Amino acid sequence: MRVSILGTRGIPRKHGGFETFAEDLSLFLTSRNHKVTVYCQVSATEQGGEDEWRGVRRILIPSPNTPFGTIFFDWAAILHSFWEGGTILTLGYNTGLFNFVYRLRGLPNVMNMDGLEWKRKKWSRLQRAWLWFNELAGAKAATHLVADHPEIGQHLQRHTSSRKITVIPYGAHRVTSASMDAIRQFGLEPKCYYLVIARPEPENSVLEIVKAFSARIRESTLVVLGAYDGDHNEYHRQVKSAANSNVVFLGPIYERNIVESLRFHAKAYLHGHTVGGTNPSLVESLAVGNAIVAHDNQFNAWVAGESGRYFRGADDLRDILDSLESEPNQLFAMEAGSRKRHYQMFMQDNVLQAYERLLLRATHGEVLLSVEQPVYQSRVQVETVRGRTHG
Repeated sequence: MRVSILGTRGIPRKHGGFETFAEDLSLFLTSRNHKVTVYCQVSATEQGGEDEWRGVRRILIPSPNTPFGTIFFDWAAILHSFWEGGTILTLGYNTGLFNFVYRLRGLPNVMNMDGLEWKRKKWSRLQRAWLWFNELAGAKAATHLVADHPEIGQHLQRHTSSRKITVIPYGAHRVTSASMDAIRQFGLEPKCYYLVIARPEPENSVLEIVKAFSARIRESTLVVLGAYDGDHNEYHRQVKSAANSNVVFLGPIYERNIVESLRFHAKAYLHGHTVGGTNPSLVESLAVGNAIVAHDNQFNAWVAGESGRYFRGADDLRDILDSLESEPNQLFAMEAGSRKRHYQMFMQDNVLQAYERLLLRATHGEVLLSVEQPVYQSRVQVETVRGRTHG
């Protein structure tokens, strides 16, 4: 099978969840003797062309790191892959309209629809309208859709038939050990800090997390990863102003082994995301066995399951942290629950194999005839889990 992967900034991973997934999937498919091409956005000053990385063919397309530059990159990648042929995997729908081009050659195009990107508060009304329109266009243009969460699958049925949708969540490899040297370089000790990994945006509840933690003098530290520019961004300034002396901002860290160590040795992982489906960062925290404290919504509750603790605002989270500080033995059951949830639902090999099966069926024109039983629970069970885990 020949597969082209589009929609990310490229591999090796230097950014977020889609890049991590594209790296893992491309290496997995290559190890299974499939021919894989990944389209990579490089700086406008770099040389375009193609090369090979760990057996994966990369097409390098120079373009500015701006919204219009990304649109140009997507269009250039679509045109190149159109003439290449094979099976297309598009990660994200931000330029879903362009995917109608593949119909001219009858190329199978599987599209991962990501989360509800158009709901994010950071976008202007015009940008949100563009994203909503492309969600609709992508749902119509693609041969088959992948939803990373049951709720996203339900949402997509507004645009197309349920027979055209398969739900496959993100996965992560189980982690059973990690170096302590990686955390001690930051002056941290195992199980003495809470961890937050999130873009500093309002819908990720970073301000609420920092306020809740800083409401008390605590023995633990709060470690926050992300790019903060307090002098030029009002939200960033508010987050940093709300922090007490026990909050440590480490900036953006993309080295996989360092992030893995920070997760593995954390006392608990605090997850404030309010928009989207299955969040890759949350899944990676389950994979290391973190105790999970997450924002209370249907997305997070399905992923973390019954062992997680859930908050709706800074006051809720403050009370949960107070409880964990006064009764730390709760953390053991939460950690065990995270490992069990990961094993049940989010093992990376199971997820990658599900993608391989779906892409093979798309290659042979079979995806609309019978949809693979998705690796997720029913919506009724999602609602039941959420009802039992609040607080």
